[in-house]
Amino acid sequence: MSLCREIGLIAGVTVAVDGSRFKAVNTRDKNYTPGAIRLRMEQADASIARYLGMLDTADRQEDQVAEMRISRLSERLEALRRQMRELQTTERAVADAPDHQVSLTDPDARAMATNGKGTGMVGYNVQAAVDAKHHLIVVHEVTNVGHDRSQLANMARQTKEVTGADSLTVLADRGYFSGEEVVACEAAGVTPIVPKPLTSGAKADGRFGKQDFIYQPETDTYRCPAGEQLIWRFTTVENGLTLSRYWSSNCGTCAMKAMCTPSKQRRITRWEHEAVIEAMQRRLDEMPNAMRVRRSIVEHVFGTIKGWMGRDHFRTRRLANVATEMSLHVLAYNLKRAVVVLGTPALMAAIRG
Repeated sequence: MSLCREIGLIAGVTVAVDGSRFKAVNTRDKNYTPGAIRLRMEQADASIARYLGMLDTADRQEDQVAEMRISRLSERLEALRRQMRELQTTERAVADAPDHQVSLTDPDARAMATNGKGTGMVGYNVQAAVDAKHHLIVVHEVTNVGHDRSQLANMARQTKEVTGADSLTVLADRGYFSGEEVVACEAAGVTPIVPKPLTSGAKADGRFGKQDFIYQPETDTYRCPAGEQLIWRFTTVENGLTLSRYWSSNCGTCAMKAMCTPSKQRRITRWEHEAVIEAMQRRLDEMPNAMRVRRSIVEHVFGTIKGWMGRDHFRTRRLANVATEMSLHVLAYNLKRAVVVLGTPALMAAIRG
């Protein structure tokens, strides 16, 4: 990366961060979760009941064919009972596992959801930070965590260290949104731009959402859509977060109450670092094409590497080995990008120094 900075391949001003799921050497049939164990036990129970019924029918017949059938059915019943015992052993192992998940072929691989409805894979979540200038991968990391919410600050700090940038802007999609991660980025001198997921139950029900209430820092109050002031009532700590509650005493007589809340009062909760989230939202409002830019920077990178790797993706097992395999793919990708940008002679000259 130091060479890439020296020859101008990396600007280190803006990066896009994204994660993608890569298949491990572990099929879904060899991955066990409490839900999967329960489903397989139910299927085995149903099969045992079906074979017992068939065995009862065969017992009532006395010819040679019936005897042969009884023998086959007994063998299948014993195989199912053996499978049930194995499932019970695996069930105990799953219950004892820290994340309640066991993979038999690659113990470090984990079941992860994918974009398709009802689909998933057993694999790894590969994180990458891609520089906006020439789309080179600045840093990457292989994890077996199935979501991106806890990855933003880690990737931002690594990118800032590698690029040596005094200021760095990081673009990420809403899957990375976490208030704590955003605050951690700001503390590290990184400017994050991440959309906040729209999870308001009130909005979904056709009522006013929190974004319809305007915070007024000079008075530490909220102004509601009807013009009333929601004043601070108390501060509490929940799950390690310091939260303040605001409400008005005039909700009962408000003509717009039906559009606001079915409760006695509409209460607004404010996190102690809410101002950081609001500032990030203002930056996002000023960059309406930010997510389009993010997609153009980072998404084709994963598509290219997956195309090289083929349908089965990783060939190695265990997290350390998979991380090494991914590093080789990233190195190859960056070299090819550098050749495209500079040309082979110029790149060779730069490497020779």
